[in-house]
Amino acid sequence: MNNTARHIAIIMDGNGRWATERGLKRVKGHEQGAEVVRRVTVHASNHPEVEVLTLYAFSTENWRRPKMEVDFLMRLLNNYLKKELPTYIKNEVRFETIGDISRFSPALQEQIDKMKEATKHFKKLTQVLALNYGSQDEIARAAESLRKEGEEITKERLEERIESSKFGPVDILIRTGGEQRLSNFLLWQSAYAELFFTQTLWPDFGPEELESIIEAFKKRHRRFGGI
Repeated sequence: MNNTARHIAIIMDGNGRWATERGLKRVKGHEQGAEVVRRVTVHASNHPEVEVLTLYAFSTENWRRPKMEVDFLMRLLNNYLKKELPTYIKNEVRFETIGDISRFSPALQEQIDKMKEATKHFKKLTQVLALNYGSQDEIARAAESLRKEGEEITKERLEERIESSKFGPVDILIRTGGEQRLSNFLLWQSAYAELFFTQTLWPDFGPEELESIIEAFKKRHRRFGGI
């Protein structure tokens, strides 16, 4: 097989359960999960094939969580971006986001923009964080924009308008934590992605398991609707 792991997308699930199993507050799982984001991103930046790493960080549905947990996640993201900027620069990682960040605080939006600006010229890896993101909403908004402009709604025109399409189709979609569903993540881009579901909770995930999945991916026969 000549499968190339160009675009890897990950649903990072299991932070809360990881903490609960250890008798810790859920926020401790999120803290450990942020460390795994750093390690996996650095590893991907040094992989000869991986060009895009998209991580499901905060969905449109996550606002339903307790306010205290949501507030913590916002602070954690802000602190992560501040702390890890040197890491991204050192490893030549370009930072991007998908989703509607207008609901975030002005300070967090400013930090996101700062991170994008500081890393925009890097080409080694593009890391995309899905923030306040939902794929159905993304597709619906793209279709509505075409309708308003009186444009014909075709696959090609939708592809041009869907925000995350600019990062290309997903080759490998991984979900940690044992659940086996897509949870409204990159539905358009994952039409022919190879799916991998692992029981490993996100805080226990790492470069070794990622490499194991990439090797398994290379052995799969991708038909893309053919035979």
